[in-house]
Amino acid sequence: MKIVCFDDYKLGVLKTTETVVDITPVVRDAAQGDPRLLINAVIEKFADYRPRIEKAVAEGKGVPLASVKLRPPIPRPCNIDCMAVNYVEEMVPTPPPINGFHKSPNAVIGPDETMILPDAPATIFEGEAELAVVIGKRASNVKAADAMNYVFGYINFIDGSARELPPPGNTFYQTKSRETFAPIGPYLVTADEVRDPHNLQVKLWVNGILKQDFNTKDMANKIPRCIEWVSSIHHLDPGDIIPTGTNHGGLNPFQDGDVVELETEGLGRVKITVRDDLKRTWPRETRLDRHRKKLPPITPQATGKYAPGQK
Repeated sequence: MKIVCFDDYKLGVLKTTETVVDITPVVRDAAQGDPRLLINAVIEKFADYRPRIEKAVAEGKGVPLASVKLRPPIPRPCNIDCMAVNYVEEMVPTPPPINGFHKSPNAVIGPDETMILPDAPATIFEGEAELAVVIGKRASNVKAADAMNYVFGYINFIDGSARELPPPGNTFYQTKSRETFAPIGPYLVTADEVRDPHNLQVKLWVNGILKQDFNTKDMANKIPRCIEWVSSIHHLDPGDIIPTGTNHGGLNPFQDGDVVELETEGLGRVKITVRDDLKRTWPRETRLDRHRKKLPPITPQATGKYAPGQK
């Protein structure tokens, strides 16, 4: 099942690749108040609601997907717990230890929205292509052997980053939690539709040029271990998101006017734009380009307010 949030935060299910059926009338009683939280309640009570959802989709005619405004499929997760350096790759040839960080839920945006690069002295702005796990039920101190029973589904996730902000060592919070730095979508795919989340191709394009292209089989700490580790630190609620990391080789500067598209196999394609009111620029090179040239990993800023030599 592919679940979307659309227009004024109604919930829908794709009947075909081009048609969506509004299921809000049959799930509305799952939660009262903020409609952005309805999906969280539906996830928590999904076993009860699934038969009526499936009936509504089977009997509903639906409307063209192109006629609605897609929103983030989970507009208000309680937690976004991201895995850090979680792939074995050319730049990270040995399996790294598990590590992660918390990203503000206020950073979430949806399809066709805009990532805004802030007026901050970042060395570079990047966005990491990631498969993200969506939690289906409260999870606390979950063992890896049981962890996949807590997975509701999967979404595309772009992990926006403002690198090397001063002072040195003051990293993840101000790097990762900027507003608009967590694009997700276009829909939430239930776990039963993903045969093997550890064998999916993940691709990211910038202005139509393929920049990231890797397979989740190279994930160093697999999804069960990620859930075990995160849930040992704090409990997870239905609708919480665990982005599982990226292959860093294709990371490249995001800058004003860029059109960024992310597609994980079976999860659709989410497209966003980038806006930078300061019009900063960087050479169009990836981290892997620089690695192979034995250059520092971060591409130096070429122009703009915070470029070297500027005041």
